[in-house]
Amino acid sequence: MAGICEGRVTIVTGAGRGLGRAHALAFAAEGARVVVNDLGVGLDGAGGGEGPAEQVAAEIRATGGEAVAHGGDIATTQGAASLIATALDAYGRLDTLVNNAGFLRDRMLVNLAEDEWDAVVRVHLKGHFLPLKHAAAHWRAEAKAGRIPQARIVNTTSGAGLLGSVGQGNYSAAKAGILGLTLVSAAELGRYGIQVNAIAPAARTRMTEETFADTMAAPEAGGFDAMAPENVSPLVVWLGSAASEGVTGRVFETEAGRITVMEGWRPGPTRDKGARWTPTEAGTTVRQLLTAAETPQPVYGAR
Repeated sequence: MAGICEGRVTIVTGAGRGLGRAHALAFAAEGARVVVNDLGVGLDGAGGGEGPAEQVAAEIRATGGEAVAHGGDIATTQGAASLIATALDAYGRLDTLVNNAGFLRDRMLVNLAEDEWDAVVRVHLKGHFLPLKHAAAHWRAEAKAGRIPQARIVNTTSGAGLLGSVGQGNYSAAKAGILGLTLVSAAELGRYGIQVNAIAPAARTRMTEETFADTMAAPEAGGFDAMAPENVSPLVVWLGSAASEGVTGRVFETEAGRITVMEGWRPGPTRDKGARWTPTEAGTTVRQLLTAAETPQPVYGAR
């Protein structure tokens, strides 16, 4: 029986380990030909090499699938352009882009260095924007030539981007930016046959197994491994397939066996004076409105 991605070509960034590796293997299992991107850096962004990407690509090929490795830096114009070119050169087409690459440099805000801010925002946010831009340019050209694609982009945000996370100001800001990028790109690109969604996964990876050690621990033998990254991949594969037709501009929180549609910012209690407030009136009104508003969810890591 053919998989739901049979004949499609999928790029997964940051696919040498963790969630990205799980996604790449899951796409291959559903018939996709996969471009496995990974810069091969450590958790702090240091080092590098194509080894992890090639290992995953080889793993896919060993099971009868088709995959090629890409070790370029997708947070650069050259690296992102070469990523799209790798798919087109190897397989003659591109159908799905999964933006997943990232790393951490956690600090409390008063201790967070400027280069630590820049590095995390660069890899997560710019590392989403540039591959998205180059993939979208290809698909727009296809659409203008009369070949409307069934193109899919799946971005990776986080609960930290949705709610904030203590000690992760840089990461939270970057992941929140990805939410905005997802909404804008879904609105702009739909006319070209491109759907854009985002997931906010919770899983055991190099980025979470130390920061959230207690909740990410593997179960005893035989138990359901709720935090296994493989639990997240089925949703990503479906969003990346033609079967997800009509689903775009959405954010899904996913972990273990649960999928949640996140509904984002919505107008809450409001009052219109019809004229300019004084500062005192504004403050009194805000306090009254807050009593009628929902209590916000706690920030991750709050004590």
